[in-house]
Amino acid sequence: MLNQNNNSAHLKKNILVEIMKLQLSGKLLDEATIDEIEKIPETIIPDGSIPVRGSIEEDRKIARIRTVARLGHSVEDYDESKKLADYVREAYARESPTWPMLTMIQSACNACVKPKYFPTDACQACLARPCQENCPKKAITVTDRARIDPAKCINCGICAQNCPYHAIIKTVVPCEEACPVGAITKGADGRESIDYEKCIFCGKCMSNCPFGAMMDKSQLFDVVKHIMAGKEVVAMYAPAIGAQFRTKPGQLEEALRLAGFTKTWEVAIGADITADKEAAEFEERMAHGDKMMTTSCCPAYVRAVNIHVPELSGCISDTKSPMMYTAELAKQANPDCITVFIGPCLAKRREGFDTDIVDYVLSVEEINALFTAKGIDIAKVESKPDSVPTSYVPTVSGRNFAKTGGVAESVRVRLSDKSILRPSVINGLDKAGMKQLTTYGQINAGTIPSTPETPNLIEVMACEGGCIAGPLVIANPKLGNGLLTLYANAGSKPDENGRPIKCDINNVINEKR
Repeated sequence: MLNQNNNSAHLKKNILVEIMKLQLSGKLLDEATIDEIEKIPETIIPDGSIPVRGSIEEDRKIARIRTVARLGHSVEDYDESKKLADYVREAYARESPTWPMLTMIQSACNACVKPKYFPTDACQACLARPCQENCPKKAITVTDRARIDPAKCINCGICAQNCPYHAIIKTVVPCEEACPVGAITKGADGRESIDYEKCIFCGKCMSNCPFGAMMDKSQLFDVVKHIMAGKEVVAMYAPAIGAQFRTKPGQLEEALRLAGFTKTWEVAIGADITADKEAAEFEERMAHGDKMMTTSCCPAYVRAVNIHVPELSGCISDTKSPMMYTAELAKQANPDCITVFIGPCLAKRREGFDTDIVDYVLSVEEINALFTAKGIDIAKVESKPDSVPTSYVPTVSGRNFAKTGGVAESVRVRLSDKSILRPSVINGLDKAGMKQLTTYGQINAGTIPSTPETPNLIEVMACEGGCIAGPLVIANPKLGNGLLTLYANAGSKPDENGRPIKCDINNVINEKR
């Protein structure tokens, strides 16, 4: 995953900020000013900029396509002859987000060379020459430095493993390397494409592409459209969002209100419900003799199992995710409200497509752009007395859903008999994580025997570190982990028996009416 502080991320945000400024000012609703959106590429890439694609004109063409994606459109059918104003009109006419959530900008793709090993100038042409001696295909010759014959090389990497100077390196295609399920492949022109039948929407291709060729289709335009129309739009923010901003209790809620949301729901409330139900389900499954159960709150993982490891699909918890339970609460409080989940996750958009109770899914990246466009500095926002919920404060364990191990721990503390638990955590769905899932699937199918040490509760997080390292975060995951600890520790503490305090759902709903 690229460091969040990079030019590609800045470009995405800046384009969205410019769109928001125009939309919020009403200029995109006025036919006399709607064409001002055509100025965004020049605003984002001003004269004198250092070009990436050979010329500023080419960079601006790609920025124009990015603007279309930021308006919520797929760019696979991008028409250069259409005005951006036409895409704005289509966005206003759109009743719901369109499939798929990812879109691929072919002209931005660098058509990276296929992975290969090659010696660098750090080679010392040493006497030992372990690279040459251990190459199984005799593809290496050494004169003044090592050289690899590409016709003989099989990319086994033994040369790199044996070089004492680490002088042999491997080049990779970042998006292909990051994809855990092989959903990214090169076309005849060398550019990448996404197989949506294989894709689990983990977002790793998007967060690893140095050229920003894979982009999420923003839903922010649609959400702001409803806010400006005066509808009741409620924000449901994930625990990971509480760890993205340096805020005091109530500041994030007040910032969201200032941004136009009528009410806020902390999704950690839904996490407590998920943990309660998942613990009860685990006890029931173990009593019935099941070999194992896996958590269900990560939609990228659930899709990975259903598509790629079907032997494990019966082990997925039937419990719904925190987002779903929170949306149910919001709809009970007001059936006519528009529910907007805010998180760091691309896969949640896939989950949102599969339900009628979650209308939109925004990323923290998008919310940050909205705050910027409206001039909201969260650190300076004054928390109002009614900004902080009083009927129920989510538990520490519920808020800790956002980090690896948090879900399993939330289940553990709720068990009547904790001795029955043998937890295991898959920290990030990379290729190794998928192999581990396959092994668990074989154990469940009986092709590999289980042992007394075989885990019976498996937590799977698609992102290494948990949701705080999602593909659409704005804070460095290490910083996010620290901020999450502060945020989570402000949650409600266990009762005298060490178990989380149950919340009165009716009180929570009534408070939000």
